[in-house]
Amino acid sequence: MSSPDPQVRATRNPSTPAPGRGPVVAVTGAASGVGDLLTRRLVASDDIGRVVAVDERRGDVPEAHWHVLDVRDPAIAEKFRGADVVVHLALDLDLETDSAARSAYNVRGTQTVLTAAAAAGVRRVVLCTSAMVYGALADNDVPLSEDAELRATAEATAVGDLLEIERLGRRAPRAHPGLNVTVARPAVLVGGTDTALTRYFESPRLLVVAGSRPTWQFCHVEDLVSALEYAALEKVDGEFAVGCDGWLEQEEVEEFSGIRRMELPSAVALGAAARLHRIGLTPSPAGDLAYTMHPWVVSVGRLHDAGWRPRWTNEEVLGALLEEVQGRHTVAGRRLGRKDATAAAGAAGATVALLGTAALVRRARKRRGL
Repeated sequence: MSSPDPQVRATRNPSTPAPGRGPVVAVTGAASGVGDLLTRRLVASDDIGRVVAVDERRGDVPEAHWHVLDVRDPAIAEKFRGADVVVHLALDLDLETDSAARSAYNVRGTQTVLTAAAAAGVRRVVLCTSAMVYGALADNDVPLSEDAELRATAEATAVGDLLEIERLGRRAPRAHPGLNVTVARPAVLVGGTDTALTRYFESPRLLVVAGSRPTWQFCHVEDLVSALEYAALEKVDGEFAVGCDGWLEQEEVEEFSGIRRMELPSAVALGAAARLHRIGLTPSPAGDLAYTMHPWVVSVGRLHDAGWRPRWTNEEVLGALLEEVQGRHTVAGRRLGRKDATAAAGAAGATVALLGTAALVRRARKRRGL
């Protein structure tokens, strides 16, 4: 595949927009990850007038106009002044971050950005959450409509934060008339990301819960960035999903990846995952397991109607993910060094770790007479 568009640099003067060019767009979280890629794409676009980049450190995109500050600082309102659109990407979704600190940052940051954008006269804020907000449930339609009820709970990593961010986004136009809020909901995001779902493919075996119906829809970061550009250019409104067309069944994933499955009863898998997380052995709560058990595939109709198409297929993104995680070793969501991973693989990997933990817990309870 050719070099991704977000890496293209421009030579535009960062201080002033070119006459007749498009909107002034501010990007939070612009120094790294998706924010960095979007900033690079926007400064290279003839459809964008000027790019204002906000982060706690200066990034490596000299064509943008940089402001170094925390998004929770109310002074950010002055940095937004003159912007037409704000794309808010300053979120902490790190698996290893303390959950309370992560939620405090994500929720307070979003509140501040929405209020500051309204105060600065910004007409549109683009938020980025995840298709995980729909929830992974056995009775989900395949695919879900983008208007489907958000039935997720706060039991999976950061999903509670994402639901609260969506709630803040819905309230903002009522509190600040004239402010439009658009929400992008990517499927399983791949490309420099580290999540419970990408770590699933780092295990020596793919854990499958008996009786479950996993379906997989991916979103490459390049496609998310192009979709966010569409939103910044006001080509798409409301809440919209971002991802590849269609989906892969679990059997197709296993055939494509060459990774064999290990199947467990639901009670064993969920119980052991909960215990592992409770005693601090894994960063992922048991709620993350639901997203590998039940379908949460979503239609990408709104973007299609706007003329957007993904550059990547599900098979291509899965191939990129497998290449990216090669050499990494994860058991039950926990990263291991090579020595530990070899031992884990020899013991049949993640599934044996789960079963072993359940057995150890049962033996310990018997010894205590519980």
